[in-house]
Amino acid sequence: MFTENEVAIMIDIPEVLDAVVAARKEFIGNEANFLEISEHDFLSLIMMTPTVGIALSNGTISLFEELALNKMARKMSKGGFFLKIDPVAHAMKFLIKAFDKWELPFYEIIKICMAKTFDSSTLRKVGADQGDYNLTTFAQELMQVPYAYVRFLSSFFLHDEAEIVDERSISKVEFEKIQDIGNKLELSDHLVFASFCKTFNVK
Repeated sequence: MFTENEVAIMIDIPEVLDAVVAARKEFIGNEANFLEISEHDFLSLIMMTPTVGIALSNGTISLFEELALNKMARKMSKGGFFLKIDPVAHAMKFLIKAFDKWELPFYEIIKICMAKTFDSSTLRKVGADQGDYNLTTFAQELMQVPYAYVRFLSSFFLHDEAEIVDERSISKVEFEKIQDIGNKLELSDHLVFASFCKTFNVK
């Protein structure tokens, strides 16, 4: 998951800040009157959208998923809120209630963040023959892609980034949601994303 410092770097990008300011104003006006949340923390909320989408893919969010989402929110919040209500975790409740409405607008902001933090043209040069795919091949591919790309992948789809080159089990609906997110964020344009998807064992 992204750290507080990584979110701070992204919110300092003028194009990202402008998009976040506009989205925050609309979100508060339409979904959460009187919500107090900084630009930094609102970008953190936006960055949680893919993870929230996967959690919602089964219809309900389990206790384990809720705890993981709250941990993620607290890690990205500016300043830390361990002894009081975390603004990102609080705002996430409104996102969950109106997820279908805000998913795509928030993905557009994520795409701006990606465009401003790594060169996607380099990703098109990375990718093995999928017929020869294995975990070692995928690990080698990751060494060739921008660091920021790996951070986006792990933050969106994994609870522990150390697991990125491990195989893991996942339900069919969750896997389909990951593929859907990949399409919407244009991650699926790159062969390395196809390799990443192969690390999941669909139950």
